[in-house]
Amino acid sequence: MKILCIGDVVGRPGREALHRFLPALVRDRGIDLVVANGENAAGGAGITPETARDIHKAGVDIITTGNHIWKFREIVPYLDADKRILRPLNFPDGTPGRGVLVHKNVVVVNLIGRVFMEPVDNPFVAVDEALRKVEARIVIVDMHCEATSEKRAMGHFLDGRASIVFGTHTHVPTADEEVLSAGTAYVTDVGMTGPYDSVIGVAKPNIIERFLTNRPVAYTVAEADVRMYGLLVDVDDATGRARSVERLTQRINPIS
Repeated sequence: MKILCIGDVVGRPGREALHRFLPALVRDRGIDLVVANGENAAGGAGITPETARDIHKAGVDIITTGNHIWKFREIVPYLDADKRILRPLNFPDGTPGRGVLVHKNVVVVNLIGRVFMEPVDNPFVAVDEALRKVEARIVIVDMHCEATSEKRAMGHFLDGRASIVFGTHTHVPTADEEVLSAGTAYVTDVGMTGPYDSVIGVAKPNIIERFLTNRPVAYTVAEADVRMYGLLVDVDDATGRARSVERLTQRINPIS
């Protein structure tokens, strides 16, 4: 089974990149399942039902999210209504939505980290308990967090139990994609899908002013050098182990 995991989709440019590149990639590379993190799809932070539907229309099967999931209140009932979108599993009990999904005999788990993030339940305990309750050979985990150490630790914690552990949230692609010793495909951060002539997706003057003045600044999603980053993994259907891992990059309007 070929699975494509796509990093944080940022605003309209990120969604446009999905529409531009994803259908041909699915067709030409024989991709069976697409998972994308969509928590920044609406204006660069948060997701709405409309932007979620737009991501699905582009060819994404499952949407994962993260710390910006609650920005727009209209997403709350949508999380319960549409099973194709996840929120982090390790939010407290009673939180709307779900953090685990079974789709096409594949288990998808959405986690959020705790290092340099808002307080949440322990993601290691949460995923351990969740995987004890499901039966599936292929398991995909989006580890949405800030610290590379926490992501890396999760990869090794789930090595041999998950087919794929891919990191999101920092918007900067890392070059450490690999198949770990027990067969789990891993990358610390798959990288954002959005404008790279920016500061992690936001127009450069906004962020520079913020650092210069230390005052709140309205952020605008950047427009140039739009890229789609993804991790393409070939998983053995019989064992659930990753056979190969490949970083994919597509660019719309690179800076000359």
